Amino acid sequence: MEKRKKNKKGPKGGKFKQPKKASKQQAEDEELKRLASAIETFDSSKVQTFRDFPLSQRTLNGLREHKYLSPTEIQKEAIGIALQDNDILGAAKTGSGKTLAFLIPVLEKLNRLKWTSMDGLGCLIISPTRELAYQIFEVIKKVGKHHDFSVGLVIGGKSIKDEAARITSTNIVICTPGRMLQHLEETAFFVADNLQILVLDEADRILDLGFARTMNAIIESLPPERQTLLFSATQTKSVKDLARLSLKDPVYVSVHEKAANSTPSQLQQSYIVCELHEKISFLWSFIKQHPRTKLLVFISSCKQVRFLHQALQKFRPGIAISALHGGMKQMRRMEVYQEFCRKQHMVLLATDIAARGLDFPAVNWVVQMDCPENVNTYIHRAGRTARYEKDGESILVLTPSEEAMVEKLQEKKIPLDKIEVNPQKLWSLDKKLEYLCASEVTMKAHAQAAFMAYLKHVYFQSDKEVFDLKKLDFEKFAFSLGLAITPRVRFLEKQQK
Repeated sequence: MEKRKKNKKGPKGGKFKQPKKASKQQAEDEELKRLASAIETFDSSKVQTFRDFPLSQRTLNGLREHKYLSPTEIQKEAIGIALQDNDILGAAKTGSGKTLAFLIPVLEKLNRLKWTSMDGLGCLIISPTRELAYQIFEVIKKVGKHHDFSVGLVIGGKSIKDEAARITSTNIVICTPGRMLQHLEETAFFVADNLQILVLDEADRILDLGFARTMNAIIESLPPERQTLLFSATQTKSVKDLARLSLKDPVYVSVHEKAANSTPSQLQQSYIVCELHEKISFLWSFIKQHPRTKLLVFISSCKQVRFLHQALQKFRPGIAISALHGGMKQMRRMEVYQEFCRKQHMVLLATDIAARGLDFPAVNWVVQMDCPENVNTYIHRAGRTARYEKDGESILVLTPSEEAMVEKLQEKKIPLDKIEVNPQKLWSLDKKLEYLCASEVTMKAHAQAAFMAYLKHVYFQSDKEVFDLKKLDFEKFAFSLGLAITPRVRFLEKQQK
């Protein structure tokens, strides 16, 4: 930062003028007037680059420095409408770039209002998970680096007193629903009376996680005279109910209808059908055949992820393997997320905690080891690759009894090619896993837990056309996990009594 020199006296004892400060302020005022005029007549159909939007130089500099040059479709559609102070109900495919679609209007609105720390909370961004909130925080730090707004991350994991001491004068707060409601109710000097803009990101996911009442309570605590931007990948009844409660005369923005398919065109999608007991051999073979790629593997439960992570690491696959699931502590989850973002070649075994919103750069392959519970889950998983118009591939692993899922996906405009797999050419881990479970008591216990977790996952699915526990061979599945004796399925025994 440039140091200012002290004023020197002029030839008649007066002081030299300081034109720089005045001219800088004057230039900023003129820019604000120009932007206000340009926003009124803005036409998004002419946008090719971010410079075509009526944006402040501070925002443009942040975008340029981090290689954000050309807007995606949802950004073209939403930014101009939001700059004109409209409420937005936005629907977009995963990986469409909606984070910038709301962050840019947030920065511009507060900039036009000349917002300072004295004004307090100007924007509240609510996200379903800590990971997604952290990701939004990282993006706004980059794009908004030339603005003077303070940004706070309120996601729990720390003492509420420590958070309270910092956020009372924070301009932009990024948070999870439960923690924000706690602050609104308990933090004495934290008020939202001056709030200018509310952002609800992944609203469908927020509601899926059971935060409907929490969201209603938060919205009731906020001033009605505000702008609200609500983004949701799916427009369910509960999302529409939330929209009615939180939005005023919103403009509906969607890029779904314009697309021939529900997933990005640059995403190559395929599926295979194999027996349940062949799945681990398929995964091991796939990893061995793709040693110089970044793979994201979705598995249905925390206990399966834990077992496979520990087992595959012991067999030295020639590529780093890590795990991400809800049973991990928050700091460890953040470390794994950052490591996977940083590395070029790595395998990440994950539950659906990684399927929504998390932006992993340059993922080459998404492998859905377990059938998704519905089409929306499939779309969010597959959408972790082929993001921001880059190429990517997704493969879905189905058992013979799950093939009905293919038709459901195709009905929703998802193109899938079938790949035939020869079981004879797979690298089997059966013997290695059997030895591992026989020699290590902990691994045997983890294998048993993984076995039970998968069966419960299938049993409790609502779509019985796809998920049928009766069609699974428990004994062969147990053996594929290294278990010589099939565990008793006690929850089924209780149901049958």
